[in-house]
Amino acid sequence: MVNDQMVNIKSGETFEKVFLNEPEINLHIVQEAGSHMKIHVLNISGLSGNSGVSGTNNITVEQAGEGCSTEIYALAYLHDHESVTTETHVTHAVGGGTSNQLVKFVLADQSRGRFVGDLKIAPDAQKTDAHQTNRNLLLSEEAEMRTQPQLEIYADDVKATHGASTGQLDESVLFYMQQRGIDKQKARQLLVNAFMKEVVETISDEKIKTNILTFFEEDTF
Repeated sequence: MVNDQMVNIKSGETFEKVFLNEPEINLHIVQEAGSHMKIHVLNISGLSGNSGVSGTNNITVEQAGEGCSTEIYALAYLHDHESVTTETHVTHAVGGGTSNQLVKFVLADQSRGRFVGDLKIAPDAQKTDAHQTNRNLLLSEEAEMRTQPQLEIYADDVKATHGASTGQLDESVLFYMQQRGIDKQKARQLLVNAFMKEVVETISDEKIKTNILTFFEEDTF
């Protein structure tokens, strides 16, 4: 079932929400002047007995008023043949706004991930500060990740960055940790946890955050 949501954030208001293991998300947000939004989209295999995590996350945000703030955090931790696509479409229609996107995938076994990040800054959106980051960690040779960052910048006085990287655990770091008495399995767990915590630590809801971090501490990689 698709979770369709249309949200209009009034001037000066704040919208914050965590989407946890939703099979399909289609979220459309319009921000008025001075509004703030912060969302987390998390697909975590095995959490609360959940398996077979697959689906598409589609997040569309339009900053229709000046001085808006947008934060999008997404994490997919997948096993087996699970597959998740996360798409973000952020448009700065007017100036003075900020946006920050951090999207991470951790892929084990034969899982598949895909990220499409569409960031647009309109000609009138001067003084915009926008950042988009996608980082991906492959835990097996069979896992597959596709990433498509897309920036369209039509204003001159802006700050805009994007970055995308996909790799595996650093074997030299694993070896270093083993030399200091940490077994390889535990070392892998510590490194993967650190990679995912960057997203989880930004969750404001302490109960949800603690539940996820506890799960990561107990899981094996």
